[in-house]
Amino acid sequence: MNVKKQVKELWKLCFDDNEAFVDMYFDLRYSSDKNIYIRRDDKVISALQMIAYPMTFCGKKNIRTSYISGACTHPDYRRKGMMYELLSQAFVRMQSTGIVFSTLIPGSLQLIDYYARMGYVSIFKYSKRILRLAELAASEGIKVEYTTAYRDDIYNYFNSKNIERTCCIQHTKVDFKVILADLFLSGGKVFFANGKERSIEGIAFVSVMGNTLYVKELFSENPETENELLRQAAITYGCTEIIVIMPPVAETPERFPLGMVRIIDVEKMLSVFASVHLEIEITIRLHDNVLSFNDGYYCLQNGKCVKGEMNMQKAFVSLSISELAEKVFTGVQPYMGLMLN
Repeated sequence: MNVKKQVKELWKLCFDDNEAFVDMYFDLRYSSDKNIYIRRDDKVISALQMIAYPMTFCGKKNIRTSYISGACTHPDYRRKGMMYELLSQAFVRMQSTGIVFSTLIPGSLQLIDYYARMGYVSIFKYSKRILRLAELAASEGIKVEYTTAYRDDIYNYFNSKNIERTCCIQHTKVDFKVILADLFLSGGKVFFANGKERSIEGIAFVSVMGNTLYVKELFSENPETENELLRQAAITYGCTEIIVIMPPVAETPERFPLGMVRIIDVEKMLSVFASVHLEIEITIRLHDNVLSFNDGYYCLQNGKCVKGEMNMQKAFVSLSISELAEKVFTGVQPYMGLMLN
């Protein structure tokens, strides 16, 4: 049995995903060059995928990230350090290819502590907005349709809106097609509002569970268009309740944990950070318990980051890799959406 088939069988053993989703994932998402695995007795017993995503960071600067997908170990080999070995290999490979951050979504609350020991920090959160169909008044003159196929104009509109988020995982056109395949597989649709000359003025990615419409992503040009998108989607599915998943905002103080981040290349990350925060002057002594490449002193001054030896004339702040991530993302609202989680 080849590696891909073995990884697929391991996935089925470790996760509760249905057959259709697993087939879709391994047809569209899996790639041997993104896969890292460990073999024992000629059998794949631990594996993960490293999915590349651009990310807006410190404003609108795009940086490279790698999302850990499908990390799993055969039950007979757990608690033997396999995942530590696998992630360590993944980090080294990421660093060698210019990746700045690694991200992931823990499969359970119990895994948060494990990933924290590997340097990950919980920073990605989301909010919910709960609405009733009866609350939504009809809006005149707004034409809403839906599709279950890829369209360039919908992707272009989505991309133009998503990239406005200043600290957010971005989706390429190829990735967007995988997102749609997953959405349509679960019976979901993309609703869109047409403006003048058929230009897109709003989109909503929706699926349904019971009597509840789940809106996984929502963009529009104005509140009236947003309102009509939600109303028409709820009517189409016969839902009376609507739950909108959205980035955290001040008006919705309740935040729910979603994803974690780990710094892979400290010097690259701090160079971007310093170029935006010209006012910051600090020397950091950094310790990374997994990637010793990151260990060292980093001086941020005049919009630059320089890694070098300790300057005895300057005070410094000692930080772990996790503490540095927490400080960098303080006051920021990182977001990841449409991640197949």
